[in-house]
Amino acid sequence: MRVHRSGTTLAGAALAALALLLPLAGSAGAAQDPGARQVPARGTASMGMGVLKHDGRDGKPGGISTQAVQTEGVDVSSHQGNVAWSTLWNSGVRWAYVKATEGTYYKNTYFTQQYNGSYDIGMIRGTYHFATPDTTTGAAQADYFVNNGGGWSKDGKTLPGVLDIEWNPYGATCYGKTQSGMVTWIRDFLNRYKYRTGRDAVIYTATSWWTQCTGNYSGFATTNPLWIARYASTVGELPAGWQYYTMWQYTSTGPTVGDHNRFNGDYSRVQALANG
Repeated sequence: MRVHRSGTTLAGAALAALALLLPLAGSAGAAQDPGARQVPARGTASMGMGVLKHDGRDGKPGGISTQAVQTEGVDVSSHQGNVAWSTLWNSGVRWAYVKATEGTYYKNTYFTQQYNGSYDIGMIRGTYHFATPDTTTGAAQADYFVNNGGGWSKDGKTLPGVLDIEWNPYGATCYGKTQSGMVTWIRDFLNRYKYRTGRDAVIYTATSWWTQCTGNYSGFATTNPLWIARYASTVGELPAGWQYYTMWQYTSTGPTVGDHNRFNGDYSRVQALANG
C-alpha cells in the first residue's frame, strides 16, 4: 500500500510539473513569433528608417519647383560607424548631416569621427536630432540637441540643425499626440532652437506622416526649410505650405552610405544655407 501511494504521488508530481512547463513553452513560442513587431532599442533610430515601410518607393506627382542642378549629400548615424569620407567626396558628395542626438537620452557614439571627418575632407556639414515627442518637451529636446552637437556657427561650413520628425519606431505612429498637440510640440522645439542659435531649423519629414500627425499643418513653411523623404524617381507631393523642397532624401541604398540626398540647387546654394 505504501508503494502504491508513493507511485501515485510521483505520477501526480510529474503531471503538475508538466502543467507548469506547458504555459512557458507557449510563451516562448509567442516571443519567437516572426510576425510579432520587433521594437528597436531606444537610441537606434535614424533618419528615414520608417520611409520604406510606410511609403514604399512610389511618389504622387506634384507641381514642385526643382532646380536644374542638384548637389549630392548624405546623412549618417551610428549605424554607419566610421565613415569613409574620402570615398564619398571622390564620388561627388559635397554636404552631409550627422545624427547628434535623440530625445534627451542619446548621443551619437560616432559623432566626432563623422562630424569632424566630413568637415576635414571639405564638406559643408550639419547635425540632426531624432525627435521623440512622447518622452520630453520640444524645448527640452532642442536644448539637449544644441548642448550636444546641434549648435551653429557662421563659418561657411556649418548647416543649420535639423528636426527629424517622422514615424515613431518605438510605439504609436504619432507618439500619442493629437494633431494640434504635435504642432505645438514642433513649434516649441523650433522656437527654442532659434532662440539658442539664431537660425531656423530645417524640418525633415515625409508628406504622409506630416499629413497624418499634424493635419498637414502649413504654418512652418515660411520660416523653416523643408527636407523631404521620398524614395522614388520624383519627390512627389510636398506637405502643405511648402512650394519647393530644400533637400530631398531620395534613397536608403546609395553607394558607400545608404542614405543619399539631393540639395535643390548648386553648391553655392548649399553655401548660402550654411551662411544664413
